[in-house]
Amino acid sequence: MVKLIAVDLDGTLLNEESQISKKNLEAIKLAQTNDVEVVVATGRAYFDVQTIFKNTDIKTWIIGANGATIHQPNGDLFHSVPINKQDAIAILSWLEQEDYYYEVFSNHAIFTPQNGRELLTIEMDRIKSANPEVSIEHLEHAAKKQFSQTGFSFINSYRDLLETDVDIYNILAFSFNEEKLRKGWAKFEHKKDLTIVKSAKHNFELEHKNASKGIALEILANELKINLSDTAAVGDSFNDLSMLKKARRSAAMGNAPQEIKNSCDEVTLSNVEDGVAHFIYSLTKDA
Repeated sequence: MVKLIAVDLDGTLLNEESQISKKNLEAIKLAQTNDVEVVVATGRAYFDVQTIFKNTDIKTWIIGANGATIHQPNGDLFHSVPINKQDAIAILSWLEQEDYYYEVFSNHAIFTPQNGRELLTIEMDRIKSANPEVSIEHLEHAAKKQFSQTGFSFINSYRDLLETDVDIYNILAFSFNEEKLRKGWAKFEHKKDLTIVKSAKHNFELEHKNASKGIALEILANELKINLSDTAAVGDSFNDLSMLKKARRSAAMGNAPQEIKNSCDEVTLSNVEDGVAHFIYSLTKDA
């Protein structure tokens, strides 16, 4: 019997307008009514997740920053694994040198450079100049979605963070230049103290080596005295793989890449078809 369901946000629980549908909300409430622990597991910061749920009466455990943080339903921090400060400085120095748009997820804010959005505009202009026939609407949509998060704090440079005591949980690098993304991935993929994941087409994200959604799921299940054999998970992207493989029953969203679908026990409907609700109802029905 499933006692815990871990649910990703973007591309999973959220639709294309970054909203939670009525059907998905009703399914979560049904699961909670039946004493099933619903856990939001996302690359977003926990305070951003709280904003998304603020107009609902739903409170859940939140695995944030791709597993680097776990917050209780009341908002208290339960567990965290920050990136080593020197590692974070080295990462940010390189990203800034290479003109990346980046985001630094910390305790209470998402730090991003003042000129970051300008950098993405320049990239879009270059893509348009190189290929006048290309439509940049999907790029503009991706940028708008990235900027829609809650909790941004603008800085002049990563150097502004050197004298602070903030914990850095996650560093996200974003670019519309595929070659640039490949270069960044190659730069960090072999770093032994880091985990690198991809949560969307135009990014890569870095956390401590002991931070992942799968590790966080196991830690939380142990805290709640729930066996992993009684857990389920649903997601759509590569940063979800660790928890999809850890959970006893896994579902890929209908909009997920084929590699994610191949890694799961089943495929549910897409995020615009209330795929999370469909999965939750199938679990409660089987129970």
